[in-house]
Amino acid sequence: MAGKSRIFIGVGGWTYEPWRGGFYPAGLPQKRELEYMSRALTSIEINGTYYGSQKPESFRKWYEETPPDFVFSLKGPRFTTNRRVLAEAGESIARFFASGVAELKEKLGPINWQFMATKKFDAADFGKFLALLPKEIGGRHIRHAVEVRHESFRTPDFVALAREHDVAIVVAGDSEFPQIADVTADFVYLRIMGTQEKPKAGYAAKALDAWAERARLFAAGGIPKDLETLAPLPAKAPRDVFLYVISGFKENNPRAAQALIERIGV
Repeated sequence: MAGKSRIFIGVGGWTYEPWRGGFYPAGLPQKRELEYMSRALTSIEINGTYYGSQKPESFRKWYEETPPDFVFSLKGPRFTTNRRVLAEAGESIARFFASGVAELKEKLGPINWQFMATKKFDAADFGKFLALLPKEIGGRHIRHAVEVRHESFRTPDFVALAREHDVAIVVAGDSEFPQIADVTADFVYLRIMGTQEKPKAGYAAKALDAWAERARLFAAGGIPKDLETLAPLPAKAPRDVFLYVISGFKENNPRAAQALIERIGV
């Protein structure tokens, strides 16, 4: 991902029964679903790593089944984030990175550390958690994003803390969760959650155009004026963007991601 900025667009996972015979062609073997998805989209956010540890051979298999320029983002384990004292998460973080994630090699994208909606902002404890996140594993740079869902995080102090540690704040789009669109790292991580049943592509054309333009603006170093920020900075150098169509009417999420790829030309 060196050089100019890139925009990666995808969905959460690739195993979902309603996609079979709809997004996936009828008769496609389940073992080939990742192969198919990774040629239709440019990235996938793996949700399974949130619920439990994966095996090194699984990461190797995912690496081998996807194109050279494909990227996986991973959800950090819930055992790490769903705890009262985040400063005590060091052993859990180390165990996650020892599980084989490095087998994804250059296809390893950001790690999304997702917190429950009940988790409140504690500057001291959260700062200690961010300090525990490794900057590299086996000589490979690791990017981190935090997905917070409690209103107490809507403060410039949280934004400053994320910038101090070069950690992205996940931008929640079209959702009930607080939106914090401040840029705090050398990349942007977007999760949009508003797909619906009736539009064939999940979103109306106008909404797809808007998200495509926001992604382009973020990638160019700017900040969309129609997203909520708390402590915006002037425009900077181009940066990579990771955009995932999540939740909503999930059956249409791959089509929405494809429509965004077509609009942006990635």
